[in-house]
Amino acid sequence: MAEMPDNAQELLGRAVAAFRAGNFSQAQKLCAAAVDKDKKNIVALHLSGVLEAQQNNAIKALRLFDRALAIKPDAADILADKGKVLTESGRHREALVCFQKAVAINPQHWMALHNQGCTLLALERAEEALVVFDQLVAMVPNFPPAFNNRGVALKRLDRNEEAIVSYRQAIALNGQDIEAWSNLGDALFKLKRHDDAAAAYEKALGIKPDFPEAWLGRANVLYALKRYDDALAAFDRTLALRADYAEAWLGRGSVFFVFKRYDEALAAYGKALALDANLPRAWLGKANVFLKAHHYEEAVAAYERLLALAPDYKFGKGQLLHSKMLCCDWSDLARLRDGIVADIHAGLPSADPFGFQAVATAAQDLKRCAEIYAAERYPASPNPLWNGERYDNAKIRVGYVSGEFRDHVISQLMAGLFERHDKSCFELFAFDNGWDDGSAMRARIDKAFDHIVDIARLDDAQAASAIRERQIDILVDLNGYFGDERTGVFARKPAPVAVSYLGYSATMGAPYIDYILADKFIIPPALGSFYTEKVAYLPDTFQINDTARRAAERTPSRAELGLPDNGFVFCCFNNNFKITPDMFDVWMRLLGDVDGSVLWLSESVPAVSRNLRREAAARGVAPERVVFSGRTATYADYLARYRAADLFLDTAPFNAGATASDALWMGVPLLTCAGEPYTARMAGSLLQATGANELVTTSIADYAAMAVKLARDPVLLASIKAQLVANRDSSPLFDTARMTRHIEAAYIAMVERARRGEAPESFAVS
Repeated sequence: MAEMPDNAQELLGRAVAAFRAGNFSQAQKLCAAAVDKDKKNIVALHLSGVLEAQQNNAIKALRLFDRALAIKPDAADILADKGKVLTESGRHREALVCFQKAVAINPQHWMALHNQGCTLLALERAEEALVVFDQLVAMVPNFPPAFNNRGVALKRLDRNEEAIVSYRQAIALNGQDIEAWSNLGDALFKLKRHDDAAAAYEKALGIKPDFPEAWLGRANVLYALKRYDDALAAFDRTLALRADYAEAWLGRGSVFFVFKRYDEALAAYGKALALDANLPRAWLGKANVFLKAHHYEEAVAAYERLLALAPDYKFGKGQLLHSKMLCCDWSDLARLRDGIVADIHAGLPSADPFGFQAVATAAQDLKRCAEIYAAERYPASPNPLWNGERYDNAKIRVGYVSGEFRDHVISQLMAGLFERHDKSCFELFAFDNGWDDGSAMRARIDKAFDHIVDIARLDDAQAASAIRERQIDILVDLNGYFGDERTGVFARKPAPVAVSYLGYSATMGAPYIDYILADKFIIPPALGSFYTEKVAYLPDTFQINDTARRAAERTPSRAELGLPDNGFVFCCFNNNFKITPDMFDVWMRLLGDVDGSVLWLSESVPAVSRNLRREAAARGVAPERVVFSGRTATYADYLARYRAADLFLDTAPFNAGATASDALWMGVPLLTCAGEPYTARMAGSLLQATGANELVTTSIADYAAMAVKLARDPVLLASIKAQLVANRDSSPLFDTARMTRHIEAAYIAMVERARRGEAPESFAVS
C-alpha cells in the first residue's frame, strides 16, 4: 500500500481519484485524513459527507455538510447534497429548505431544482411541484425524470390527460423508463382507458419483469375488468415481489370483498393497516365489509376512523350517516346531517343519494346530491354507443337492467309486469347483474323473458356493448343507486331511450337517463324542475304490484310474535334506516296517548332493538312497549304477520314503498305524512290509488292527531279496513294488467318520440 501523503491537498487529490475509480472505502479514508490535516477544507468536507451518505451514515454525512456550510454558507452543491440526505431520512421539510437555498444561490442548478420538485411531491404540495417541474423541463428539455415527475404532479391534481402527455415525453426521451411506463398506465387507468393502461403496464414489465408497481397496475386493471381471479393472482404476484406493499393488500381485500369472503377481506385490509395505520382506503375497505356483512356498529367505527384521517373523503360522511341510520345510532346525527346538507349546497361530494334519502326533506337537495354523485362516479361517456341510429326491430325491444332478478323485493313487485307484457308488441331482455338463486321467483322470471343476458362479470364497457349489439329500443334501470347497480352502463348510452324505475326513488341527476316513471301525486308538475329526467306520468300510481303474492294461511299468535294479548298495535315494517329521531319522538308520544298500545318494528340487527329501546326509555316510555320481529322464513310468512297489526305508521321523509303495498294488500290501514321529495310521497301515491285519501296527511301534527283518532275510534278504523279489503281486487294499485298497459303505453310513446328524432319530453299516459 502506498505511503499516506502528509499534505491535505495531495490526500484530497488521491481521494478524488479513488472516488472516480469506484474505490469508495479508500476514498473515505483519504478524505478523513485530508480533513484531519485541514479542518476547513470545504472540498474534503463535502466529499467526505457524500461518501458517508453512500454508506448510509446519514448523521455523519449531515455533520460534515454542516461543517462545510459553516465555512461557506452559499455552497449550492453542498446544500443540494445535504437536501438529498435529509430526503432519504424522511426529513422532507428540512430538505426542501436546502433545495430552495441551493436554487436561490444558483438558479441553473437543475438537479437541486428537480429534487425540490420531488420533495414538494413528498409533502403533497403538487401545485407547487408542478411549477418547479415546468421550470425544470424548460431548463433541461432532455431530462426524462423531469417529465415523469411533472406527470406525477399533474396526476395528483387530477389533470390526467396532461399527465399522459408528460409521461409520453419522458418515454420519448428514454423508452426504457419503467417508472414512466407504469405511471402512464396509472393515468390511463384513472381515465378508465383500461386497454391502453394494460399495454403500458406490459411495456414496463417487458423491461423489468419483477417491477411491483407495474404488477399492481396490471392487477387493478384486471379488477376493473371484473376478471377477479386473474386480479387476485396479480395482487399476489405483487406481494411476492414486495410484501410490504399496502396498495396490493388493499386490492387483495377488494377482490375478497367481491367474492363475499369477508373474513379474508378484513384480514387483507388489516395487513394494509399494519403497514400504515393511517391509510384511509384501508379503513374504507373495512367499513364497506362491515356494512355489507350487516355489522353496522363496526361499520360506523371504521367510517369514523376514515373521516378522522380524511375529513373530506368523498362520500364518506354519507356512508357514515347511512351506517348510523341502519343501526338506529342517532348520536351526533343532526350535526352530521347538517354538515352533509351544507356540503351539498357547496357542490361537494359528501353523500351518496340513496343513503341521503333517509334525511332529505327538500327535493332540490336530493337533485343536487344526485348530480354531484353522478358527475363524480358515473360521468357521461364522451363516446356514446347509440348515436341516433334507427332500429328495424319487428317488436319494441325492452331491456331491463337489474341485480335482483331473484327472490327480492324488486322482483316481487315486477314479476307480474314481466309476465303480462304484450309479447306481440314487445321483446323482453333481462340484463342480469346478479345471480340465479334457484328460487320459484327466478323460475317465473326465466319463463317471462325472451332473453336473459348475464352481465355480472362484464365491465361497464363490455356490458354496454352487449346491450348495443342487441339493438335495445328502451333500457330500463331497476336499480338506480340501489343494490347491485350498473349506472356506469347507462353512462355509455347503449340504447336510444333510458328509463329509471322503481329501485331508486328519486332523480338520478344524470344527463343520460331520459325518463322517470311516476304519477302526478308523487311528482307534482310544479316540482318537475327538481328532476333531471323527463316525467312519464302514469294515471293511477307509480308502483307496479304483483297480485300473485300470497300470505301464509296460518297466522302466528300474538304471543309468538312477542306482542301483548290485548292493546292497540302500531306497526312499521319499513327498513330501520328510515326511522328518524323526529319520527320516533312522534311515535313515543302516541304510545303515551294510547293506553296499552305497543309499537311493533322490524329488526335488521340486534343493535336496532338495543338502541331504540334505549331511545324509548330516554323519552319516558317503557322499553318493552317497543316490540321487534326479525326476518321471516318466507315472504308468505311475512305477509301473514300483518294480520296482527292494527295501524301501520309510515316513516318520513323516506316513506314506505313495497312495505306500504304489503300492508294495504293485507287490509292494514297505513298512515303517512307526505313531504316534497319523491321518497316522501310514495305511500301517499299508493293510498290514493286505493281510495284511502283520508290516510294521507301533510304535517306531522295532523299525522299524530289522525293516529290517535284511529287508535281511539275502533269503528272508524274497522270501516277503513273493510274498505281496503273490499276495494283490493278492484283497486288500480293491485290491477297488474291495467298497470302493465299503462307502462307499455309510456314505453311506446318514448320509443316513437326517439324514432322521430325528438328529444325526450314529459307526457301523461291517458
